[in-house]
Amino acid sequence: MGVALGLLFAAVPLVAWALLARTRVVGSAVGGVLLAGAGWLVAVQQGWIPAHRADAHAGYAVGAALLVALGGRVERRVSKDGPGRPGRGRGWALGLLCTQLVVTFWGSVLYVLVTTEASVPPARAVPALPPGLTVVTQQSGCGSGNCYRLLEIGSTTGLSHDEIVRALDRPHETCRPNGWLLDRRELCVGVDDSDGRVRLYVSLSNLLD
Repeated sequence: MGVALGLLFAAVPLVAWALLARTRVVGSAVGGVLLAGAGWLVAVQQGWIPAHRADAHAGYAVGAALLVALGGRVERRVSKDGPGRPGRGRGWALGLLCTQLVVTFWGSVLYVLVTTEASVPPARAVPALPPGLTVVTQQSGCGSGNCYRLLEIGSTTGLSHDEIVRALDRPHETCRPNGWLLDRRELCVGVDDSDGRVRLYVSLSNLLD
């Protein structure tokens, strides 16, 4: 069911543009861009491209609607048949796009409300290890306003404690928003070697902290 809904969401702008398109050149150009965007969104949905899914859906819906609007405006200028296609096709297209934007807006609002609390960082947030390093143990949990992934790092080539720390090349903790649009919780990555073990941590904080 989830896969079907995702494909339907990606297809809405394509269907809307098929109902609106009037010229071969503009219709094909805009349709090609929309098809590429839909393919990218499906790849994100399936996990083939590492991207924040909520942000991807919101960005796709708004960007596709703007592209359809721009394409329609260009077509009205170049078409010799008058200002726009009358009838049900245009109405259905606008209805589809408006419905998708409304669903996206309220879905985004709900997502922001749900994600104000901390949660365990996704596995994709863990940075790739340099050659010669490996994960010895790992754990996850929550506490003190954030959740975390904690990985003890070892060496497959006999590196010393200090050499492992240098290989990780993280002298300071780095932080960034967890998403690029909707999820503004702070995601931090750093190294802790205070107890003689080298640990790589990834933490995700509450939005309101």
